[in-house]
Amino acid sequence: MVVDKSNKFSTLVRVGYFSRAILYSVLGLIALTSAAQISQGTNGIFDAIEEFPLGTAILWLMVVGLLAYAFFRFASTFFDIENQGSDGTGWAHRIGHGGSAVGHLALAYSAYKFATAGGDSGDGAREAASGILSMDFGGAALGILGIAFFVTAAFQAKKGLTGSFMNRISHAAPAQTRLVGSIGYVARAVVFLVIGWSLFKAGFMSGGAEQIKTLGDAVAALAGQGIVFTLVAVGILAFGLFSVVLARYRIIPDMGIEGRAPKFRA
Repeated sequence: MVVDKSNKFSTLVRVGYFSRAILYSVLGLIALTSAAQISQGTNGIFDAIEEFPLGTAILWLMVVGLLAYAFFRFASTFFDIENQGSDGTGWAHRIGHGGSAVGHLALAYSAYKFATAGGDSGDGAREAASGILSMDFGGAALGILGIAFFVTAAFQAKKGLTGSFMNRISHAAPAQTRLVGSIGYVARAVVFLVIGWSLFKAGFMSGGAEQIKTLGDAVAALAGQGIVFTLVAVGILAFGLFSVVLARYRIIPDMGIEGRAPKFRA
């Protein structure tokens, strides 16, 4: 029996979007309802998921899904499977995808540590950052990653404001997809700016790995900002719901003979 590798790839990417949906939905709900848990940052997200029925199984699903999504974004960066191109704008998109890939790898690692060690998992992202800082040019690497997050944030905001993300979603998607997606992308842009700034400071301003913020930490950092925090929390929850739609209706590149998808037209 011949297995269609393109279908396997598509299924893994959809699992990735579903895992992202769980992650952002839980984060949004925690931010809106539990000040104590949001103060724990990313660990608070995985603590909450672990308490769900079949929580450990959900964490393992998220490990697989977040890894699949990260590899999808790495493929977008290095092999241009979504045909962004090799001009300045194309590379800016691809670098942004690379930043997203690294971020989702860190989240997959955190989910793995919680699935295997529970609440005693520690902070995998900061441990990794400490290791990078101890290497030659490690600070520059983190600083450049911070710049990649700035680029990603800019494109997230642009997607939210223009609705360009709809070009890669099936016309069968629910009618409110654009509104929910736009709200989610703008909120995500704010969070990515916070993450990027923490990486930039750690890399270029001798801030230290302890100040690096992952997804949950970035949202928690906004907790004292009043209405800004509430709007971002609502937007993060919206992005979780939007990711559910993507898991079903996102047009996934066909990994055929040429290894990439046809160009999408605006």
